Amino acid sequence: MSSVLPATTNPSRASRLALLLACAACRAIEPNAPSRWAAPVSPAVPQADGYVAIPKVAVAPEPGTVYRAIFDATRAASGPTQLLPALNMAGSEINALAASGVPLANAKFAIVFHGSTIDGLLDETHYREKYRVGNPNLAAIAALKNAGVELFVCGQQLAADDVDLATLTPDVIVASDALIVLMTYHDKGYAILSF
Repeated sequence: MSSVLPATTNPSRASRLALLLACAACRAIEPNAPSRWAAPVSPAVPQADGYVAIPKVAVAPEPGTVYRAIFDATRAASGPTQLLPALNMAGSEINALAASGVPLANAKFAIVFHGSTIDGLLDETHYREKYRVGNPNLAAIAALKNAGVELFVCGQQLAADDVDLATLTPDVIVASDALIVLMTYHDKGYAILSF
């Protein structure tokens, strides 16, 4: 019988060393270890990522500044129980501003959905029918709308995919075309952020 290990290698010693290294790695990423960072907070959109306040940073959110951004939502969620990336990013930025004392009236945000994001806009009944789970995006959409975010869906995409408007959440507005929305908001001074 031939061996793949050199004659000088002790298999049990190698196994013990691998186990020791694995245990050390687990201790290094122990979830209950104290953190150097404050806990993230999600004061406006609890479904989205939270914001960690970091003292003495450059370019911190300023309460007197008006922030304008349109989120170009083209990427689907990684799975049917996950938020659409654009919802998470818009929500996390709303959380960052709210946690920093910026009035939500100073957050002039819009999202335009097209491409593979359309399924994330299905109402609860139709999403559950298609994916066999509840739509995780609906609560985030409602929270964003409550925070003043404008939510558009591309009419051209809906027509191309033959989507029944009655299957979508009523919290989104059908726009003529996603690219028209992006150009219009860009011309109004909105930063275009793609997710």
